Amino acid sequence: MSLYDINVKDIDGNEVDLNQFKGKVMIIANTASKCGFTPQYKDLEKIYNQYKEKGLVILGAPCDQFADQEFNTNDEVKSFCELNYGVTFPLFEKMDVRGTSAHPLFKYLTEKAPFKGFDRSQASHKMLEKVLEEKYPEMLHGDSIKWNFTKFLIDQEGNIIKRFESPVDPLDMIDDIEKLLQK
Repeated sequence: MSLYDINVKDIDGNEVDLNQFKGKVMIIANTASKCGFTPQYKDLEKIYNQYKEKGLVILGAPCDQFADQEFNTNDEVKSFCELNYGVTFPLFEKMDVRGTSAHPLFKYLTEKAPFKGFDRSQASHKMLEKVLEEKYPEMLHGDSIKWNFTKFLIDQEGNIIKRFESPVDPLDMIDDIEKLLQK
């Protein structure tokens, strides 16, 4: 099975065939509207605008599995993202990204790009890890998504190149993005 064999629904309920993104560099991120990492929408949008003409697409997957940090409806999510962050990159409908109910897309992503731990030299990584240890210790086990705004960088052939955990600022991904776009 390949990434391109997976179908999802966009935020408006339309079927999306990931095959349409063959030949593009992709960032797929699970997102949330009421999270401490939500301001990452701004930098994701900035990156999208800067590189979309060069072959980059960003795909956001709203999720409400982490401390009730997403709106109830897709319409609310869409409005929030557009009004507060000017998001123009494609968003999927709300989906689960971890556990038995995880969407096949995120089961695939986490299988191909396992969790390698947090960067303990960074304060934001240490802080998230501490919160998870204290409040959600079960989330630290395995390769599943640990929190909102986990980002996967995928090359033009659908290979997952790198997994960036929630605290990683999207702007810190630019070197990796540019290397792929130069292929």
